[in-house]
Amino acid sequence: MSDADAGTDDANGEADDRLVEVVRATGHEHVTAEHASTVELTTDDWLTPAGDCIVGVGADRAPRDFSPEFREACRDAAATITATFAVGEPGADAADLADPAHVDEIVGRGDPGLALLDDRSMVGRTSEYTDDERTVFVAGDGAAADLDRDLVAALAEGAPVTLRLAVEPSA
Repeated sequence: MSDADAGTDDANGEADDRLVEVVRATGHEHVTAEHASTVELTTDDWLTPAGDCIVGVGADRAPRDFSPEFREACRDAAATITATFAVGEPGADAADLADPAHVDEIVGRGDPGLALLDDRSMVGRTSEYTDDERTVFVAGDGAAADLDRDLVAALAEGAPVTLRLAVEPSA
């Protein structure tokens, strides 16, 4: 189910929640965000030091949970997909999208090859790779290594993260 409080404005200024998905997760002591071509959130509640693309664990949703309208809109090769990472203070219960302690975004695009059916993790990529069920966008303008370092430091201290994925289909 889409998160109604995080809708985007359409041409009429109305929120279109069908094209926005919100995922809540938590940072972890092993978050390094050093991967140069991917960024990931996982529903797993653990992370090893090798997971240098993972920036959040214990995600409350996975691509399989996304609305059919959202998934279909992401399969438009000309769609823009914006991933906003809102991070709260370490020790906070949640990260507020309206007033986060740290925020950064990565913008990618859709692709007809996106399955968006994984039940465990979601990956944004700088490459064109779509041959798995985890990929949520391709051709991103950044990856984990490009995220704000203060944001990453907060995640390494266990801060909560809210990922807002918004798709804007081609006209």
